[in-house]
Amino acid sequence: MELVSVLIDKPPDLNLILGQSHFIKTVEDLHEVLVGSSPHLRFGIAFCESSGPRLVRRSGNDPELVELAVKNAQAIGAGHSFIVFLRDGFRVNVLNQVKQVPEVCRIYCATANPVEVIVAETHGGRGILGVVDGGAPLGVESDADAADRHDLLRRIGYKL
Repeated sequence: MELVSVLIDKPPDLNLILGQSHFIKTVEDLHEVLVGSSPHLRFGIAFCESSGPRLVRRSGNDPELVELAVKNAQAIGAGHSFIVFLRDGFRVNVLNQVKQVPEVCRIYCATANPVEVIVAETHGGRGILGVVDGGAPLGVESDADAADRHDLLRRIGYKL
């Protein structure tokens, strides 16, 4: 077995969701969930089919994001994995709907941080072992940091 680290190639302003599912229908179901979540959301999806023709299946409403999803899915190359890139919307607003897609088995991460995907490669193929999502903690929040967090969530409208 060989371990490979795949750095996700994305601009810093994009959100992504990386997951695993089990059926070719995933692409269409994810597309329907995302397009139905907001008329403003722009997205690209790529899904690595793991049997039959073993193609990278793709969909979305933003050609640039579809291309980016395909490029990253090819780099990861793990069967039944999918990646979604989001613009003009946030992962927190669609994550539960994505999790409810019947084919979705696991979400590895949903983030805007830099991401490295840890992939195991064997004679049978490739599989995602996990992700490195952003940097390690630099300390523990102080009372002032907690107040800043509290204020931020209210300023951006996620809390009353």
